Amino acid sequence: MSAVVIDLRSMEDPRDVVHRAVQALAEGQLVVFPTETVYGIAASALHPDAVERLLSVKGRRPGQPVTLAVKSAGEARDYVPNMSPLAQRLQRRCWPGPITLILPDDHPDGAASLLDPVVRRAVAPSGTIGLRVPSHVMIQSVLRLAPGPLALSSANVSGQPDAVTGQEVAQALGHAVDLILDDGRCRFGQPSTVVRVLGPRWEILREGVLNRQTLKRLASYMILLVCTGNTCRSPMAAALLRRRLADRWHVPETQLDQHGLWIASAGIAAMTGGRASPEAVAVMRQRGLDLSDHESQPLSDRLVRFADLLLTMTRGHRDAILAQWPDAAARAHVLGRASGDVADPIGGPVDLYRRCADQIDSFLTPWIDELDRDPIRGTAASGG
Repeated sequence: MSAVVIDLRSMEDPRDVVHRAVQALAEGQLVVFPTETVYGIAASALHPDAVERLLSVKGRRPGQPVTLAVKSAGEARDYVPNMSPLAQRLQRRCWPGPITLILPDDHPDGAASLLDPVVRRAVAPSGTIGLRVPSHVMIQSVLRLAPGPLALSSANVSGQPDAVTGQEVAQALGHAVDLILDDGRCRFGQPSTVVRVLGPRWEILREGVLNRQTLKRLASYMILLVCTGNTCRSPMAAALLRRRLADRWHVPETQLDQHGLWIASAGIAAMTGGRASPEAVAVMRQRGLDLSDHESQPLSDRLVRFADLLLTMTRGHRDAILAQWPDAAARAHVLGRASGDVADPIGGPVDLYRRCADQIDSFLTPWIDELDRDPIRGTAASGG
């Protein structure tokens, strides 16, 4: 019996398809989904018979795991409660998206321990588990409604080319699956990048959409300095922090990114492309630092999501951030902590900017000491 094929491009209301897919998975059927990478074949991880059937259709050898697709980074932490800071950084920056993280499955409270032994052997046969949050709207919608995660693998027989169109899936597996959701050609047309993360180290097991250079950038530790207009306080703070950390680590400022550190600044009410104030440029020039090429940028969802540490000039700035991005609470701090705010020198004389820079510099000292004690450069890639 051939699979039912539904062309998503012809559907006026995709909700009916979502419910049909959820029901099919609950009944132990195999459903093929479009993703942003390649087409994937899925079975409910709560249905061991369906997972065994998926492995049979794939022709997987024992010990070759399939991925566990979850709805969000929050759900992923149910499976890996002791997720390392590096793994949290990658999932925060890359999910939903084309990366599969291979993480230790060694926590006694990990949700994988609740899976049926058949399913557990399929997704975590050797002490690690592969987790992914695909970004295609259809599989995202199904994951939100399904009672559990999905066992997910590429919709092809092992060793055969990946399917990047619904038609290719129908030709290769139409006799072996129950439902194919066809959305034309996948956005990227190549598989997800598989990255194993062990503590502070990462290793690419399979290069896909994200290459090594991109992963190196995504694995870097990002410090974001935040003020209002991003024309004086936060640019000065970023320049001072770069200089001091470069001196502490005995590396050129221009090579900090090669050592796993990324420093940027932004403003909660900034315009795009504004220049640093002349007074800030002058004060930094006296310290041997150049702000003449600085261009202001507004604080954005992407910057907040990428930042490992947000240091704000005032409590008001932090409050504004948390009002819009409450999930950033653990990463957002006032630069001066209990010592007070850094007042805006805008409109004042150069001497006021000089005192502002001195205050920022003194407030940076304990943060630099903490960053030096905490190996923030735990972003190294091992292997080739």
